[in-house]
Amino acid sequence: MSTSVALLRAVNVGGQNRVGMSALRDMFAALGFPGARTMLHSGNVVFDARGKSGPALERILEDATKRKLSLAVDYVVRSAAEWEALVRGNPFATEAKRDPARVHVVCLKRAPAAATLRTLEAGIRGREVVRLRGRELYAVYPDGMGRSKLTNTVIERLLGTRGTARNWNTVLKLAALVRGGEGA
Repeated sequence: MSTSVALLRAVNVGGQNRVGMSALRDMFAALGFPGARTMLHSGNVVFDARGKSGPALERILEDATKRKLSLAVDYVVRSAAEWEALVRGNPFATEAKRDPARVHVVCLKRAPAAATLRTLEAGIRGREVVRLRGRELYAVYPDGMGRSKLTNTVIERLLGTRGTARNWNTVLKLAALVRGGEGA
């Protein structure tokens, strides 16, 4: 089995791009990915990718979501091994243990150039701290993400790639689901 995590970008947030998780699971089944499990209502799916991976799999899911659910959204997909590496690679383990809701991982569609990270770091106006590990941008929001000027839009613009953020609580719940835990 080739378990993967699919993250939808900007669904069920602020009343936009509404999608029911049962409709999403049905779509995955229709695409030949049976047994898809969802977590929360923000577009987190754990599924058997049946040997498909990378940008090609993301395009398959994006095209199907547009056709079947009438939503133009981005997907970011990671294999189970990549998800486990994402968890192990957290450079903010102390902060994540102390306050996991303030530690986020932005899963990016592609790894940005090092120079763009320097631009992002120079553009931070608050107390946020970021570290880049390949296609993952780890961020600590000491004052909360909701008040920060370091938004997903700013991150995408400065890094030159699309991505979607999950807080550390969600990252760990998805890791449990990848390992065979229960979804919702």
